[in-house]
Amino acid sequence: MGAWSGEPFGNDVAADWAWDLEEADDWTLVRTALEDAITPDAVDERTAVIALAAAEVVAHGLGRPTQDDAYTGELSAFVSRASAPSDEIVALAIAAVERASDPDGDLALTWEECGNEAWLEAVHLLARALDA
Repeated sequence: MGAWSGEPFGNDVAADWAWDLEEADDWTLVRTALEDAITPDAVDERTAVIALAAAEVVAHGLGRPTQDDAYTGELSAFVSRASAPSDEIVALAIAAVERASDPDGDLALTWEECGNEAWLEAVHLLARALDA
């Protein structure tokens, strides 16, 4: 995973996934990404990264973004098209963040190898934004 920050859109996988939002006009793409992370199976690194990015989209939809920079520029346009996320989408996002950031999961282990303080801080900030 090419990462330049621990933020939800601070890596290549999330940035590439965000391209799909340019044509989306509802929450289906986000819902799918969140649901993929809360399956009973182990969550692989890529799925976890996309789930955290999708959760950040939900945070933007709630007006509580944790990352607002060039990498999240398209999110405002998406939220304008899709409107606010439903309570169900918010609940999925909360569950997906918890699952994607599991300390024994692939993504957490990857971040542990290269220093995970910034990533852990970003995940905690996102979880708080969603549950506010």
